[in-house]
Amino acid sequence: MITTTCVWFMKTELPEKDTNKESIISSYKGLWKILKLPNIQTAIIFLLTAKIGFAADSATGLKLLEAGVPKDKLALLAIPMTPLQIILPFLISKYTAGPNPMSVYIKAMPIRLLFGFVFAGLVWITPSFKEPDGSFPYVYYCGILLIYAIQQITLYSMFVAVMAFFAKISDPIIGGTYMTLLNTVTNLGGTWPATFALWLLDPLTSKSCSAGLTNDCSTQALEDACKLENGECITLVDGYYVETFACIIIGFVWMIWGKPTILRLQAAPLSEWKIIHRNRRKEKN
Repeated sequence: MITTTCVWFMKTELPEKDTNKESIISSYKGLWKILKLPNIQTAIIFLLTAKIGFAADSATGLKLLEAGVPKDKLALLAIPMTPLQIILPFLISKYTAGPNPMSVYIKAMPIRLLFGFVFAGLVWITPSFKEPDGSFPYVYYCGILLIYAIQQITLYSMFVAVMAFFAKISDPIIGGTYMTLLNTVTNLGGTWPATFALWLLDPLTSKSCSAGLTNDCSTQALEDACKLENGECITLVDGYYVETFACIIIGFVWMIWGKPTILRLQAAPLSEWKIIHRNRRKEKN
C-alpha cells in the first residue's frame, strides 16, 4: 500500500497518443483477413456443428430434478468435481503438447457421445431409487458422481485438445484476435445446440390425461383441467429420450465428415493459418 502510494505521487508518465480508434480499426481488419482464410472457414463450420451430438446432455439435470432429485443435492455434487476439473487439464496437456493435439479430440468424442446412453439410463432408473419419503440413498449420489467424473474426463480431453490446437495454429502477429475468434465460435457452437435442445423437449414429448382422451396435457391450462377431473397427465413419449438417441446418431454421422476434416486441418502447414504470409504471397503473384 505504501509502495503504491509513493508510485502514485512520484511517478510521472508521458502523455499517450490517442491510438484507440486506429487499434480498433486494425483489429477488425485483421479479423476480416482471418475470416477469409479457407482453413478458418472450414474450422468455423466444424466448431459450430461438433457439439450437436451432446445437445441433449444439457437437459439431463432438468430431468433429474423432474424425477424428484433435490436441487441442493445436485448442486453439492459440483463441489467434489472442482478438484478434478483443476487436475484434468494438467494430466491431459502432456498428450496434447505434440504436433497432433486433435488426435485426443477424435478419440474422446465417440466415448462422450456414448455417455448420452448412460445419462438416459440414469434418468430412467432414478425413480426406482426414490424412497417413500422422497429422499435418495447415498449409493445413488455416488453413482451420479462416478458417472459425471468419467464424463468430465472425455469433456476436458476435447476441451484441452482444441485449446492446444488453437494455440498451435494462431498467427503470432494477431494472436489475441485469432484466439478470441476461435474461442467465441467454440462457445457459440456449444450454446446454440443446447438452447435448441431445451426448446425442443416439449414438442417432442407426448402426454395424455387419464380422465379424458381428448386432453393431451400440452399446456398448463390443460394439465390443470386434467387435475380438476381427478385425472393424471401420463407421459406417453418422453422427448428427452427421443432427443438423446437422435443427438447420438447425429453425432456419429457427423464424425464421418468431422474426423477426416479435423485430421486435414491438423495436418495443414502453419503457413496456411497465417494472414501475413498469404498477403505477401498474393502481392508477389
